Amino acid sequence: MAELDLSFLLRDADGASAPAPPSAAPEPDPAPPLPADSAAVARLVAELRAHNQVLRYSQSMAESASERFEALFASVPLALMVINEHDIVEQANAVAHRSFQPSEADRPLTALLPLVSPAQQARVRAAFASARQQGSAEVSEIVFHINAQRHISGDLHIACIEQHAPAQAPLTQYLCAIIDQGPLLAERRALEQRNEQLHASELRLEAVINSALDAIICVDQHQRISVFNPMAAALFHCPSAQALGQPLQQFFPDAGQWLHIAQRSPQALLGEKLARSANGQELAVEISVTFERHAEGETTTVFARDLSERKRQEALRNQLEAQLRESHKMQAVGTMAGGIAHDFNNILHAILGNVELAKADSSPGSPAYESLLEIDKAGRRARELVRQILTFSRDQPPQRGAVVLEDIALDTQRLLRVTLPPHIELSIHAQAQLPPVLGDATQIEQVLLNLCTNAVHAMGTQAGQVRIRIRRAQLSHAERQRLGLAEPDYALLQVIDSGCGMDSAQLARIFEPFYTTKPVGQGTGLGLAVVHGVMRQHGGAIDVHSQPGQGSVFSLYFALLPAGAQPIIPSSPPAPAAVPLPAAAVVTATATAATPDQPSASNSNSTQPHVLYVDDDQALVFLLQRLLKRRGYRVTGITDPRAAVELLRDPQQAFDLLVTDYNMPGFSGVELLQAARQLRPQLPVALASGYVTADIEQAALAAGARALIHKPNDVQELCATVDKLIAEEKNDS
Repeated sequence: MAELDLSFLLRDADGASAPAPPSAAPEPDPAPPLPADSAAVARLVAELRAHNQVLRYSQSMAESASERFEALFASVPLALMVINEHDIVEQANAVAHRSFQPSEADRPLTALLPLVSPAQQARVRAAFASARQQGSAEVSEIVFHINAQRHISGDLHIACIEQHAPAQAPLTQYLCAIIDQGPLLAERRALEQRNEQLHASELRLEAVINSALDAIICVDQHQRISVFNPMAAALFHCPSAQALGQPLQQFFPDAGQWLHIAQRSPQALLGEKLARSANGQELAVEISVTFERHAEGETTTVFARDLSERKRQEALRNQLEAQLRESHKMQAVGTMAGGIAHDFNNILHAILGNVELAKADSSPGSPAYESLLEIDKAGRRARELVRQILTFSRDQPPQRGAVVLEDIALDTQRLLRVTLPPHIELSIHAQAQLPPVLGDATQIEQVLLNLCTNAVHAMGTQAGQVRIRIRRAQLSHAERQRLGLAEPDYALLQVIDSGCGMDSAQLARIFEPFYTTKPVGQGTGLGLAVVHGVMRQHGGAIDVHSQPGQGSVFSLYFALLPAGAQPIIPSSPPAPAAVPLPAAAVVTATATAATPDQPSASNSNSTQPHVLYVDDDQALVFLLQRLLKRRGYRVTGITDPRAAVELLRDPQQAFDLLVTDYNMPGFSGVELLQAARQLRPQLPVALASGYVTADIEQAALAAGARALIHKPNDVQELCATVDKLIAEEKNDS
C-alpha cells in the first residue's frame, strides 16, 4: 500500500509550509542538542510527529462517522440488516429485530432467506445476484413468514458493499432495507375492492336504468341530456346516441318551467305533463324529478311514465263498467219481466180460453162472433207483446237458420210503405252476393222494424230519408275489442236517418228499458231494449252514432253463415199433437155443449177420466174446468197446492191426471209433483208455466213430469196434452 502524503495539511494558503499543528499532548522537555550530522534525523522526527497528528485526526473523524452511521442505522424506521455472502445477518437494527423476532419464542434473526416465502425465494436470490452485479436491486411484495400466525408483506431493497483489505480478497456485504407494505397493500386492496364494488354498482345502476319500464333522462346544469335509457328511446322514437347532448326542451317543451319548480326540493312528483316525440307526436306522461348538486355541477334526473296505455285501459274499464251496468239493468228488468209474465200470461190464458168457449157458443157470422174474433186478435197481440218483453230477458237461444238480410229489409220496406209519410223516403242499399247470416228471421225483422219506426218518428213532420244499408264489414282489433266481438268478418246492417239526432246523455240511456224521448203516450221505451236483447242473443253487437241535428246511425253486426255450413237449430220440445178422444168422451162433449157450466148426467159417470187441476189463479181454474168438462172429463180445480196434497192422500179420491202450475207462492209445482210421486207414483203429472227455460224444463222432467205445457200458447195445446196423457194412461192400464 503506498505511503500516504499528508503534507497538504502542513501548508498554508500561500503554499509555504505551515507550522505544525499543536499537539494535543504536552511538549516534552527540549532534547539536548544533537550533533550536526543529526539534522536529517530531526527533520524526520518532525515529520513523524506531524504524521501522527494527521492519523489521530483521521481516526477521530472515522470514529465520528461510524458513530453517525450506527445512530442512523439504529434510528431509521425501516428494518435494516447487513448480510454477508452466506446469508448470515451480521448486523440488524432494532426495527428489524422487532419485526422478525417479536417474541422470544420466534427464531432468531440470523438469516434472511429462511424467512422468505418458498414461492418467492427464487426472486429474492435473483435480486441479490443483480445487486452484486449492478450495485443495487429491489424486489416488491415479498412475504416474510415470522411464525405460523404472522407474516410481513414488504418491498426488499438491496445495496451491495465491497470492503477491500491489503493482500486480501474484497469482502462483499449487502445492506438490506425492508419496507413493510402491509398497511399500504391492505389499503390498496381495500381501494381495489371499493373500485370493484363501485364498478359493479355502476354496472347494476346501468342495468337498472336500461331495464326500467319508465323513461329515465339525466340532464346537466345546462339542461343538456347526458343519459337517455332505452325506454326513453322507445317512448320518444329517438335513438340514445342522437338524444345525448340535446336540450331537454326538445322532448318536453315546457321543461324550463317545471324544472325551475323541481329544483326547490331534492325530489318532486309533478304529475301529468305534455311531451313530444322526435316525430312530433304529442304524448301524455307522468313526470317525477330528482335534483342533485355535486362538485362537478348539477344533475337533474327526469322519470317519465307513458300514460297512453293507462288512458286506454281506463277508457276500456269505463266502457266495461258501462256495459256491466247495462247488463245489470237488463238482468233486473228480465227478473221483473219474468215475474210480470206469470200473472200476465194467466190473464191472457183466461181471456183466450174464454174466447174459445164463447166462439163455440156463438154462431159464425153473428155480430158477437165477429167481436170474439177481434178479442182473440187483440189477445194474441198482447201475447206477442209479452214475448217481446221477454226477448231480452230470456237466456234461451232463438230458433236460428240461414237468413238473407236483404230479404228481411225488403219485407220491412213493404210493411212500412203503407204507413210511411209521403215526406219521408225509405231506400235500401245492399251489397251483392252477401252471404246469409245465422239468425231468427222473425226477430231480425222485428229489430229492423223498430229501428225504422224510430227513424220515422225522429224526423217528425220534416222531410227526410231513411236508408237501410247492408254490406260486409271487416273489423279491426280495436273495433272488435270495443264492440265485444270475436271474429273480424261480419254482416253489417245499418239504419241511417236524417232526423233530430241525440246528445251524449240520451245515447247513454237509449237501451234502458222504458226510457224514451217521445212524448207521454207515444212510446213504451221497449223498442231499443228489445233490439239490444235480440243482438245479444244472436252473438252480435249494436253500435250507435248520433249528434243533435245530424241524424243517427244504428249499426247491427251479425255473424256470417260459413259457406256450405248447415245452420244449427236448437231442439225444442214439439207441441203435443191432439189425440182423438174416446167415443164416450166425444158423446159427452156433444151432450154438454148446450150447458157448458153445468155437469150433465153423463158427466157424473164414474167412467169419465178425473183430472186434478191446481193453479193459484182462480180465473184459470174456472176456465180449465169448463174447457175440460166440455171434452168429457171430470175436473177438480184447486187454488191451494197444499189442499191438493191432502186430496192425493185421500184414498177415496181417484184421479187419472194431475195438471199443476209451475210457479205458485209458498209451494211450487215441482214440490207438488214430488209429493204426488210419493203418494201416487203411477199418477201422470203435467206442469204448466208461462216462463219456461231449459233449466225449468230439465228440472220438471227430472222430477218425473210427463209433459210441460207453455201457457202463452193456445188453450188447445193444454187440452191436447191432457187428451194425450189420459190416452197413454188408459193404454198402460
